[in-house]
Amino acid sequence: MKVLCGPLCLMGFILAVQPSDAGAGVVLITTEEAQLPALKGAYASRAVTRGPHIDLAGPDSNEVHSPLRLQLKFRGFGGATINLDSLRVTYLKMPNVDLTSRVRPFAHPNGIEIPDAEAPPGEHLVRVEIEDSEGRRTNTTFLLSVAP
Repeated sequence: MKVLCGPLCLMGFILAVQPSDAGAGVVLITTEEAQLPALKGAYASRAVTRGPHIDLAGPDSNEVHSPLRLQLKFRGFGGATINLDSLRVTYLKMPNVDLTSRVRPFAHPNGIEIPDAEAPPGEHLVRVEIEDSEGRRTNTTFLLSVAP
């Protein structure tokens, strides 16, 4: 797996290779969704904001295999808490694919943890958006690279 974004993205996003059990994971991205056309002009980025942080980091390896451990950390500032109702996770394709309902059962005020997320081989651009109790919104886009 590679995370392609600014230095601020590399703080807390953890993708760790899990033992492969075919069919044992939570489907994050389907093969059909991966075959949709790429969104033109989309790139991995992180906006500078006073809103909550979505901390990202990657493993030492540039590749992961599916199923994988997917973990994001949320951090509010100045006493603000994370508004989980505002969580949006989008697979950036044409058309965009809303992954929120697949991720929501694994979301909590401190982040998201999916122990066995499944995604087909390839590069997948995903955007995560969250808002804090003060109404400040943050979004982070990362590139998930899954080896065959």
